Amino acid sequence: MPVRPTIQLARIFGIRIGVGMSWFFVLFIYIFLFIGIVHRALGGSYTTTFVVTVASVLAFFASLVLHELGHALVARRNGMEVLGIELWALGGVTRTTGSPQGPGAQFRVAAAGPAVTLLIVVAAIIAGEGIAEGRPLDSVVEHGHVSPVILWLGLLMLINLLVLALNVLPAYPLDGSQMTQAILWKLTGDRNAAARITGRISQGVAFALGMCAIYAFSHPQLEVVAVLLLLFAVFLYQGGNAAVLQGSVGQRIQRLTVADIMDREPEVIPGELRLLDAHEQFFARYRKPWFAVVDGARHFLGVVRSERLDAEIAAGRPALSVSDVLEGDTDTEQPMRIAEDEPLEAVLRSQALGRWGGVVAVDGDGVLRGVVTLAQIRKALRVSAGP
Repeated sequence: MPVRPTIQLARIFGIRIGVGMSWFFVLFIYIFLFIGIVHRALGGSYTTTFVVTVASVLAFFASLVLHELGHALVARRNGMEVLGIELWALGGVTRTTGSPQGPGAQFRVAAAGPAVTLLIVVAAIIAGEGIAEGRPLDSVVEHGHVSPVILWLGLLMLINLLVLALNVLPAYPLDGSQMTQAILWKLTGDRNAAARITGRISQGVAFALGMCAIYAFSHPQLEVVAVLLLLFAVFLYQGGNAAVLQGSVGQRIQRLTVADIMDREPEVIPGELRLLDAHEQFFARYRKPWFAVVDGARHFLGVVRSERLDAEIAAGRPALSVSDVLEGDTDTEQPMRIAEDEPLEAVLRSQALGRWGGVVAVDGDGVLRGVVTLAQIRKALRVSAGP
């Protein structure tokens, strides 16, 4: 899913919970759709109906937050940086940088969300039975209407059962697909082959749901269900297509290394050069956002950004050397350098690639051998994706 501007609702364990403006509209739509169902079950006061409806809808989204927090906390524990959680109309998404470093980590991250949802279902059942004091839940119904608390717990249980059932389907982008891919990755030893196979499985699940939608269309009372099934099938089929393409391209490029696509003669700035000279000789001439900086033996020292250089010159420090304003090479979480014999996939997983738009290739002694930019990677991917 593309990154969109969101409004922060909360911050839990340091993780930002955000929603888009459309979420508030969806919130009222859900309340409108559920209020009639709740009133038929409760009867009596519309005030009570409204309170239970709002509480049920909010509980649904709270459950989604807990589900995503399961993913986020396990991802953080497995070395991934969590950028935040975003809620949308039908669920939520946990945004991270990097990817799981192994099938075990991928399975744990993917399974954490459904595990939390299952715990919510169990907790709702236990709470309901506790309120019923050991009696069957239907015995707490009086005059054909259920109590507000029991109805709220029942809706919480049913909604989360539905979320759980959907999430474990082996279809992209659901959690079940990630778990399936992790298992196949473990069995085959090839992450890209696992992605391609899981994509095909996703397409199969989408086709089956499409057949169910066609059957539902033959029954007038199931037309709404048929439309929802059809939309869901299209959504999953598109996800499967993307996974198949990703796996196929990944298999084609897995033999490429950094050295195969890097620019072997990039413009680099000597570390002892003054900022004013660096501006005139490099930034004003080549119009690039950053340059790699090296010492006399071409050992990579870091990078210098145009914004930082301009700020220092504007502050009256044009005589500083470039080595005084270095960035990039001291960041242990987003290292700027990468070995020239690393596979291209390692660059794609690099967090520095997203931040800087490129990485610097070095040999075993730290000598700069080239630069890999997003433009070069896109060109390599286009060639790999071709016939």
